[in-house]
Amino acid sequence: MSSNFETTAIRTQMDRSTFSEHSSPLYLTSSFVFEDAEEMRASFAEEKERNIYSRFSNPNTSEFTDKICRMEGAEEGVAFASGMGAVFSTFATFLKAGDHLLSARAVFGSTHSLFTKYFPRWEIATTYFSVEQLETVEELIQPNTKCIYVESPTNPGLAVLDLEVLGKIAKKHKLLFIVDNCFATPYLQQPIRYGADLVIHSATKLIDGQGRVLGGVTVGKKELIRELYLFARNTGSSLSPFNAWILSKSLETLAVRMDRHCQNAFQLAQLLEAQEGINWVKYPFLKSHPQYDLAKKQMKLGGNIISFELKGGLEAGRKFIDKIQMCSRSANLGDSRTIVTHPASTTHSKLSEEDQLAVGITGGMIRLSVGLEHPEDIWEDLKNALN
Repeated sequence: MSSNFETTAIRTQMDRSTFSEHSSPLYLTSSFVFEDAEEMRASFAEEKERNIYSRFSNPNTSEFTDKICRMEGAEEGVAFASGMGAVFSTFATFLKAGDHLLSARAVFGSTHSLFTKYFPRWEIATTYFSVEQLETVEELIQPNTKCIYVESPTNPGLAVLDLEVLGKIAKKHKLLFIVDNCFATPYLQQPIRYGADLVIHSATKLIDGQGRVLGGVTVGKKELIRELYLFARNTGSSLSPFNAWILSKSLETLAVRMDRHCQNAFQLAQLLEAQEGINWVKYPFLKSHPQYDLAKKQMKLGGNIISFELKGGLEAGRKFIDKIQMCSRSANLGDSRTIVTHPASTTHSKLSEEDQLAVGITGGMIRLSVGLEHPEDIWEDLKNALN
């Protein structure tokens, strides 16, 4: 098969059935049948590789994970019911009581809650490092440190972390290096090339791309994924066959969608940067971005997310959200529809004000998930709200 991304996304399919269908069918079944007692025994003893029960595996989920693995350059993968299902299950598989986790401070709000509210119950400690000070990472490693975790670009501040530097640190100290690649997608960035052991996606976002279904996936080294698969199989966080079918079909258009998302976002970021009433604009492919050179090295394009800060703080942020007419007010992102979000009062509201400021979230910050509408129409709506 071709190694080109677009062809891989379209032509990676399960084997055709006796009906010779062109498009992969849906396998809406909870279980699968056996020819005889010996086949049942061999299947459960894992002497024979086949589908047994859809909580374990299903042709649709297998096709979806196979595509993501080929796109990311991973050996194997496991699909989950949501992005946070993938995040939690990945950590729960490889961490135990007494372990220590090293994470970039800029992480999604629910991930932060895992680290600060739930993991301490199980005696798993977390230390944060600044995304601007990677030189401090090695100093923070403890004898019980098990992994390094980052998002890049970060949510919602769009900091870009040097994955190669972090990968080398993790390898030197024999730590797992786990990367959330949700904002970039496999089309724009492949963290495994820079040393990541495991890569996580919230497939709910750009992989689906139309705000229809929930899903998550973790891919990486075969021996690691085996452990993660066993955890997922026994804890029930599996992706449904229907959602897997949707997500697999969505991957066929990921490249063409991301090209347009990024084209629109870059154009709008430039317009916002020239607008009065805005303190700053963050977009990885703007030359004003602090990690512009790094973004150009690691990413094919700049992504579909823009963050900017309005002059006037919290009141200005809320007023802007209220004045939006065409764009959607939602906490989601990565949709074909442009979405505006006020992180301080929604997605990251569980963070203290101190923690929000530490990752660049202010009352006037807006996160803009740029969709596929005509850029002139998106800009007209933003401009009217700004005025």
